[in-house]
Amino acid sequence: MSDPPGRDQNRPYHLHRRDFLKWSAVAGGSALVVGGLGAGLPLLRGPRLPWDIEEPGVPAPGPVRLTGGEWIPAACWHNCGGQRCLLAAYVVDGQVLAVKSDDTQPDTPHAPQMRACARGRAQEGQVFGPDRLRHPMKRRNWQPGGGRRELRGMDEWERISWDEALDLTAAELERILGEHGNESILELGSTLRHLFTGLGGAVINWGSTSWGTWLDTGPMIGLGDGLSRTSHNDRLDLQNCELIVLWGGNPAWSAQGNTMYYYLQARRAGAKFIFIDPYYNDSAMTLADEWVPVRPGTDHALALGMAYTLLDEDDPQHNPLIDWDFLNRCTVGFDREHMPAGAHPDDNVRDYVLGRRDGVPKTPEWAARTCGVSAPRIRRLARRIARTRRTALLTAWAPARTHDSDSWPQMFLTLGCMMGHLGQTGRMTGVSCWERTADGGPFLIGPGGSGVPPLRGAPRRTTARINNSELWDAVLEGEYTAREGDRRSIDLRAIVHDGASALNQVSGLLKGIEAHRRVEFVLTLNFVYNTNARYSDVVLPVTTQWERHSYFKGNRSHLTWARQVVEPQYEARDDSWIAAELGRRLGLDPAEMLPLSPEQEEFNRLAGAWVVGPQGQGRERLVTITEEDIREMGVQGQPQKGRITLAEFREKGIYVVPRRPGDGLGHIAFEAFRKDPRGHPLSTPSGRFELHCQTIADHVRSVGFSRIDPIPVYRPPAEGYEETFDDFERGIKGPFPLQLMTLHYRRRTHSVFDNVAWLREAFPQEFIMNTLDAEARNLATGDIVLIRSRHGAVLRPVFVTERIMPGVVALGEGAWADVDPGTGLDRAGATNVLNGARPTGQGHQGWNTCVVEVTPYRGPIRLQADWRQPPRMPQGAV
Repeated sequence: MSDPPGRDQNRPYHLHRRDFLKWSAVAGGSALVVGGLGAGLPLLRGPRLPWDIEEPGVPAPGPVRLTGGEWIPAACWHNCGGQRCLLAAYVVDGQVLAVKSDDTQPDTPHAPQMRACARGRAQEGQVFGPDRLRHPMKRRNWQPGGGRRELRGMDEWERISWDEALDLTAAELERILGEHGNESILELGSTLRHLFTGLGGAVINWGSTSWGTWLDTGPMIGLGDGLSRTSHNDRLDLQNCELIVLWGGNPAWSAQGNTMYYYLQARRAGAKFIFIDPYYNDSAMTLADEWVPVRPGTDHALALGMAYTLLDEDDPQHNPLIDWDFLNRCTVGFDREHMPAGAHPDDNVRDYVLGRRDGVPKTPEWAARTCGVSAPRIRRLARRIARTRRTALLTAWAPARTHDSDSWPQMFLTLGCMMGHLGQTGRMTGVSCWERTADGGPFLIGPGGSGVPPLRGAPRRTTARINNSELWDAVLEGEYTAREGDRRSIDLRAIVHDGASALNQVSGLLKGIEAHRRVEFVLTLNFVYNTNARYSDVVLPVTTQWERHSYFKGNRSHLTWARQVVEPQYEARDDSWIAAELGRRLGLDPAEMLPLSPEQEEFNRLAGAWVVGPQGQGRERLVTITEEDIREMGVQGQPQKGRITLAEFREKGIYVVPRRPGDGLGHIAFEAFRKDPRGHPLSTPSGRFELHCQTIADHVRSVGFSRIDPIPVYRPPAEGYEETFDDFERGIKGPFPLQLMTLHYRRRTHSVFDNVAWLREAFPQEFIMNTLDAEARNLATGDIVLIRSRHGAVLRPVFVTERIMPGVVALGEGAWADVDPGTGLDRAGATNVLNGARPTGQGHQGWNTCVVEVTPYRGPIRLQADWRQPPRMPQGAV
């Protein structure tokens, strides 16, 4: 059947072939090219702007001749999970005419260019978009004390001057502090932290977000969290692998830049890939030799079934599957003969797996019932990984972003230790995700410090910290959990959003809106009208990184120096200036809050920048700085010799440490430890990998939400697969029979970029569903569906595919909530409307354990395609 001549008006999201081809061209396609996903994108040329909509029959503007300007290295900021890539903006008379990515060096496999992805190349839409906040604003029906609080999110806005905005804000903070104390203000972010430190502190939030349970469990068992301490080898050694297992990761979406290119180099060197994931994602499409679909939140059960297979089939003489030498020398807790001091001998992993501890052998058949992988396939998977000597057993953080998963990192480590896949070339076990994807090891380059001294604040008047999963309950119910389960009272009267997107990005969004309508004052600092700003009383417009003095960021082997591209747009101001001005009105000394000029901070970072020496020996200064450089910058400092000149670094905006095999800069994680565990002990109490870890069990108990065993015992997670049933044993499904997984989506970095029209057109916010589940509900691609959980409901177009396993559905996280006031339905597909706040374990958020039901939507709301929706603008104040 041929496509109809235009978009189906009854299915505004229906994807036609020509649209797919157009969007694929914009995004660079799902297949990877040298330099990273999207490396083939053209320059973003003016005068067409990022929010322009291409209409039929209207030709696009031609290319602009680039003369009379300067290429300025520009920040590609936000915690995107990518490689911290390089952008450059062509500026003429203060106007950006084009944007490009890295072309400062030849592009080679050992030293690839740091090219930006589609999101990075759309930064123009952030800086110059029509939805930039242009002026300070006050909600029309807000008055000190709250005014009509119920109108937050629906009210109109009034433009006010900076003096009025700062005076109002300072007066309200002073009033609330005076009447209710420091424990009445909740700060969600950190850009005003200096201000609140000077005032005696405010209540802050805590808890693992992206890491899941790797944040605490990883370091405590000796493996690391995957960011501050990695446990995988470097990208060149990855090419020595015979087999790479990627468990719950999709770097093509969540870690763009060169990360997929590093994996592709390993594949070209001969490595085979196995992906274990509920979704046959774009990374698997590019790399995988085998896809093993597993239900969300059941990875632990699958690993236990694999461990049982190894114990059941291992024969050291004829079928060696277990590395007993490694287990005995380098771990504690695997069997009763190798327990840590003071531990009960029954609390060992081997007896638990075999069922001697609880009477339930963790056989592949036992695991298959839960995880959805057949028992024969579990056995084959365990044998293949164990028998392939040079194997990388790698995971991302996603499987640990599930409720009650504090023992999952420990089980993952156990599996790697049983096979001995650690501490040797081509062999590794651990986290490979975010900016450290496919390239582990200590940094080879870095910037210096800013030189800003710590602020001498007032005596701290509050130490209250509220877990992310209890934020909104703390506002509404006046209680939160301290330590050891101790419940404490709290009376929160103000919420300050300074540099985060908590309302949109914390579980329980609808309850969060209710909490925002309860307090007396809500303040937001941002450069766009995001969800935080929408539900605020006063909004202060801040600058983007393109409007600030400088920005330093990099990764293991490169450092970027981004400079100011344009002057602050409209009336935007830096967060630091806002903090100082509020501080002045509240009796603090602005000179103490801003002790150094931006130029001096920049110089300090440049002067302190370092690069590793030849063959990895010592450190050298990176930048040569002359007396003339110091005079031109107008700063204080001393000249120095470095590897590159200041002029070269300023022009290119990047320095890449050249790499080649045998350069002495490689990294084999735990190599020295494996060779000599006593001489090079880990930082655990035993000095070894702790498969029995009392430290993590005690830590979880001290948090106060739940308890775990010191060994990796599987517990069905809250809102996991088992909760899709009314009666699990009899197989009777309940009212929420589907499992929702929330994806790091192509168009956003968490919630950032969701307002950029280019990306909204290229990557619509579609709800992914298996063909069988769709047919059972009489659904087809493009239909608008109602997705319900215990916590809320959203509307989205459905995309039907066999790439996701039956019983599992998926939605990209980070869409800006758009809650219909009449029905309470979210029209944007904001996943935290569906994800409820369920505090468990170490206080992480379990975004990948959520049960839902999906039905056709027949109600009055009509959705526009994402790219046709007008920019989100505050009503009244333009």
